[in-house]
Parts: sequence; structure tokens; C-alpha cells
Amino acid sequence: MSASGAPFRELVVDLDAVTANVARLRELVGTEHAMAVVKANAYGHGAVACARAALAGGADWLGVADVAEALQLRAAGIDAPVLAWLHDPGEDFVEAVAAGVDIGVSSLAQLETVAAAASGAGPAYVQLKLETGLSRNGIAPEHWEAVFARARELELAGSVVVRGIFSHVSNASPEDDRAAVAAYRDGLARAEFAGLRPGLTHIAASAAALSLPESRFGMVRLGIACYGLSPFGAASAAELGLRPAMTLRARVAAVRRVPAGTGVSYDYTYRTDRETTLALVPLGYAEGIPRHASSRGPVAIGGSRYRIAGRVAMDQFVVDVGDADVAVGDEVVLFGDPATGVPSADDWAEAADTINYEIVTRLGGRLRRSFRGGAA
Repeated sequence: MSASGAPFRELVVDLDAVTANVARLRELVGTEHAMAVVKANAYGHGAVACARAALAGGADWLGVADVAEALQLRAAGIDAPVLAWLHDPGEDFVEAVAAGVDIGVSSLAQLETVAAAASGAGPAYVQLKLETGLSRNGIAPEHWEAVFARARELELAGSVVVRGIFSHVSNASPEDDRAAVAAYRDGLARAEFAGLRPGLTHIAASAAALSLPESRFGMVRLGIACYGLSPFGAASAAELGLRPAMTLRARVAAVRRVPAGTGVSYDYTYRTDRETTLALVPLGYAEGIPRHASSRGPVAIGGSRYRIAGRVAMDQFVVDVGDADVAVGDEVVLFGDPATGVPSADDWAEAADTINYEIVTRLGGRLRRSFRGGAA
């Protein structure tokens, strides 16, 4: 138990790992610019602290999904360039423009709204997002010329500056991604024909940046890889020279010796096959532990690895530790750096039939987040 009386549940983030990962990625991709993506609270790792750590590692841009996330960085005193690209239909962009946030524009209507927000406050910096095959937000090819022409008019009027043009690939296959890159090049050519001269061009996120050199252009957007997790199955984080930054841990809350045939947790999907010891861990789906990992999720206790026994509940799960000498208060590591002998976020992704992105971003609830290293 912690000093507050609450069960010990902690998410520890190694900021030095984030810094080292960004530095390593910069070496690997070699682009002039590198954006560290800190959306969704830095993939669950802590946006403000990780933004600073990423900048220390050589990132010169930060990326977020929405304006609120960008303004959180500004409120924390981070003045590095920031791009926000997914917007509420009612967003007026006034605060964002005043805070010097670059606005990702995906339609003519958004462009007009941003220009209006800049009225009297100097130009707004925008980056036009092109739809090149992902079928999400982005300016459709049939609207490129109209948006490019209007953007150039607004530039000449002093309302906006088109600082960048960007897109995204699907990671469906190298062929699909190369087709997206080709479409993006076409969009850049059309933008140039319209008189636009963006200083920033980017289409690659972590996966494409590492596996498809022709997608790198002048900048890459580094997301999951900043946090030491591989964006694809072709290479592990360790093979890429990256170190996982997040460790999820708790303490054993109770132990119980039980006979063979004892049912464990809801629905008795697990029954003991021998006399054994059960250890109770105070983490559940309220903290983001995936229920799909019931009877599958791995943990490390006392240097040994076990699997969850039975259902993950809202607040807790049970581990069958056999005859091991496990006691109340012992540390339980759900995942961390596998080089230390503990399970990885990838192990949990496999156990829950999902991806490592979801494992780390879904965590919350009653977890205490702490940082080590860096400038937390």
C-alpha cells in the first residue's frame, strides 16, 4: 500500500529513453527536420515531459492532433513549433493563431476560418493536408487546385503563410505507400504551379520513415518510435536501437493458498489444477488493462514470468504463481524494457489481439504517472 492508503499502481516513464530514441531516429532517417508526435498525451507517456525530452533529442517540431493539445504545450512554456491537424467543426482557431500554432488545413472551409482568425493578428501559419489514399481527413485531389489558388491569394493578402504541405500513408503495403507518395508528389507539383513555396514537406510517420526512404522528404513525423516501440513487425525496437520508455507496475495486494480445482475470478474461466498460490494485483480494465488479455496477459514477479489466471476485472486480476515465494508488497511488472527480463508492450498487444500503440495509449484510471531522467 502507498502512503495514501491506495493500492500501488504506477506508470513510470524514462525520459532519457525518449531523448535517446529521438536522437537514434534522427540518425536513421537523416532528414533536415524531425517532428516528435506527442498527441494523446504522448501516446500515454505524458505530453509536456515527453515533448521536452524529444526536443532534447533533436526533434525540432512537435505534432498533436488538436488545438487543445497544442495549447497545453504552450501553457507549459514550450515554444517550439507545433502542428495541430484534426479539428472540431466549430473550432475558430483564434487562440491557436495567437499562440503561434501551425494549423493543419484539410478543406477550403478550414482555410477560410483560419484566415479569419488571423485578422488583425498577423498571418496564420498553415500546413495543407492532402488526401493521397488513406481516406481520412485531407483535401481531396479534385479540390487541390481551388485550395492552392485560394491559399496563394491569402498569402498575397498577408492573412496566411503556407508553411508546409503534408499527407499520410496507409502502411498497407510498400506498393500502396509508394502510390501515396506518388500522389503526394503530384500534389506538391500542383501547389508549386499555383505559386506556393512551402518550406516543409512530410508524409512519413514512424513506419514509413524507417522502411520507405523515398517517403522521407524534408521532415518525418516520429510517433510510437519515440517511445521505444517498433511501428511494425519487421524489426523489433531493440533491432532498431530503441529502448521502451514506459514501465507499468504494481504491488501484490494479497496472496492466497488454494487447493486444486479452485475457481478464479469471474465466470471461473480458470480453475487451478493443483494446490497453488494466487497473487492479487490491483490493476484492471479501469486502468486500461485489456480484458481481452484475460488468462493471457504476462507479468513478471520476483524475476519470474507468469500469466493472468482468469478474467481481468475492473480493479484487479489474479496470477497463479504456483509454489513461488510471493508476498504482499512484491513488485509486479506488467511490461517495460524486455532487455531487463520483463514482458514488453508487444507481448501485451499479442495477448490482447491488438497493437502496441493501443496498449500504451489506453492506460489511465487510477494509475500514478512518474518520470525519471530528463527535465521532468
